[in-house]
Amino acid sequence: MKILIINAGSSSLKYQLIDMENEAVIAKGLCERIGIEGSKHTYKVPGKEDFVEEKPMPTHQEAVSLVLAALVSPEIGVLSDISEVSAVGHRVLHGGSTYTESILINEDVKRVIRECFDLGPLHNPANLMGIEACEAVMPGTPNVAVFDTSFGMGMEPKAYMYAIPYKYYEENKLRRYGFHGTSHAYVSGETIAYANLPEGNRRVIVCHLGNGSSISASDNGRCVETSMGLTPLEGLVMGTRSGDVDPTVVQYIVNHDHISVDEVLTMLNKKSGVLAVSGVSSDFRDLDAAAEAGNERARLALDMFVHHVVKTVGAYIAVLGGVDAISFTGGIGENSPAIRAQVIGQLGFMGVKLDAEANKTRGKRTLISTPDSTARVYILPTNEELFIARETKRLANV
Repeated sequence: MKILIINAGSSSLKYQLIDMENEAVIAKGLCERIGIEGSKHTYKVPGKEDFVEEKPMPTHQEAVSLVLAALVSPEIGVLSDISEVSAVGHRVLHGGSTYTESILINEDVKRVIRECFDLGPLHNPANLMGIEACEAVMPGTPNVAVFDTSFGMGMEPKAYMYAIPYKYYEENKLRRYGFHGTSHAYVSGETIAYANLPEGNRRVIVCHLGNGSSISASDNGRCVETSMGLTPLEGLVMGTRSGDVDPTVVQYIVNHDHISVDEVLTMLNKKSGVLAVSGVSSDFRDLDAAAEAGNERARLALDMFVHHVVKTVGAYIAVLGGVDAISFTGGIGENSPAIRAQVIGQLGFMGVKLDAEANKTRGKRTLISTPDSTARVYILPTNEELFIARETKRLANV
C-alpha cells in the first residue's frame, strides 16, 4: 500500500512516496521553477545517488508527469507500474470554514479551495493546480485534501473570533484559523502516544519553532488555542514576520512613508521579525554567532523571540488549566538547546525542570525533562508528510 504525498507551491512541487505497511519513505523529490525557465527536478531514493534532470515544466501537470516517470523508470524507479500508488494526499493550505477536516476530493472540495484563493493567495491556487494535475495524469486514483487549517478549526468561538463588527465573520468568514496545522496535529498526537498520557491528563503544548513559528494548546488532541490567526502573520516574532503588532502601526507607516497597506503588509511578512530587529539575518544560526560576537541587536532579536514564546506558553498553560507535556518541534525547536533551555528555564516557578544533559540532543525524539518535573518536556521532530499519508489512507479506504 503506497501513498504519494504532494505539496504544490506556486512554482514548485515537493513530494514523497510512502509505503504505509511500515510508513517508510520510498522516494521523495522536488520540482523547482515550474512555469519558469530553468525548471529542475531532483529525485531521491534512500541509499542511492540523487537523480537531477532539467526539463521544461510549463505547468504542474508536466511536473507531476516527470515525477511519475521517475517513480516507474527502469533505471531509477521504485515502482513497476503507477497503479501501485493507491492514493494521493495533498497538503492544502485553506479550506475556509466549510471544510474543517481532511476530505476525499470531489468537485465541491475543489470549489471551496477555489473560493479560498483570497484567504490563501499564494498557496491555494498552487494546491488546486497540484490536485488537477494528478487527476489528469492519474485518472481514477483517489485524491485527499489535508487542510493546514483543520487543526485550528477545533477552537471554540471565544478563541477564534475577532472583536470586530460581526458582519465580517458572517459575510467574509474573517476569524482566526491557525496554521502549521498538520505539524501541530501530528506532534500533539505523537506526544500523547509517546508519553503514554492517560485520559484526563492530555493537555499538550506544541512549540513549532522555525523561520515561521507557532504554538498550539490542545486537550486530548483537540485544539484549544493556536498563535497564528487569519494568516500566518499573527502570533510570535518569526524569521521575517513581525508577529503581533498594534494595527495602528500599519496606519502610521502608511501615512508617514506614503506607501500602500499592501506594501506595509509585505514589509511585515518578509522584511520584519528577527531579520529587521537584528539587521543581520533571519537565520537563527547567524544570530547566535553574531550575538556571541557582541552584536547587541542580534542578542535583542533572540531575546524578543524567546520572550514571546514564553509569554504564549504561559498564557496557554492558563487557558488549559495546567499542562501535562510540552513538545518542541521545527528547525529551531528540534535543534536549539539554548532556545529550549531559555524557554523552559522561565517555567521553573511552576516546577517544570529541564535535564541539561538530555537537552543537548538535536533532532531526535527525546524526553528532556527531569523525573520530578511537573510537566514532561520533549523534542519531537515533526513529520507532516506522514500525517498527510495517514489521513489519506484513512479516507481513501486503501
